[in-house]
Amino acid sequence: MGDFGITRDQLVELMKRHITSDHLWKHSLASEAVMRKLAERLGEDAETWGLVGLAHDIDFDETKDEPAKHAVIGAEILRSGGVAEKYVNAIMSHNEAIPGWTPRSAALEHALASSETITGLVVATALVMPDKKLASVKSKSVKKRMGQTAFARNVDRNAILECEKISVPIEDFCALAVEAMQGISDQLGL
Repeated sequence: MGDFGITRDQLVELMKRHITSDHLWKHSLASEAVMRKLAERLGEDAETWGLVGLAHDIDFDETKDEPAKHAVIGAEILRSGGVAEKYVNAIMSHNEAIPGWTPRSAALEHALASSETITGLVVATALVMPDKKLASVKSKSVKKRMGQTAFARNVDRNAILECEKISVPIEDFCALAVEAMQGISDQLGL
């Protein structure tokens, strides 16, 4: 369980009560995988960082039409489930639409913002491959798509670039994200 407050199994049970869309489950799993791989690179606790990635959008199905409430409701859910406050705060930091939001400053906050955002760019890159599979995605393709703002235009490139605030160059981060997501491609259906 570590200092997250609950186990992965407990978190999954909590999430099952709030996440209804298959797309959101896959995004959560992808975010977990990237966060774990990033934690390993940085010498952080991969289990805890993975759980932060997994949990970050627990309320998104409920709040998708009310951006200012996203992660605020999630924080309430996670607190009631026993998640430690420092991780709840890190999760809240990923939503810049929260009233009174303060810029991210901790490594975990930058890691979450960049990791959960790059998953969308990696998936979009996979979907333009002839076979629509993660196995066909190369990190250089993801890096190239970073500069193509018309491609996956809803993906916030500035959030992805927060990887550099934790000393991970964008080229390395693209490679790390692709590898992490390829490792769970069966769960992602890609």
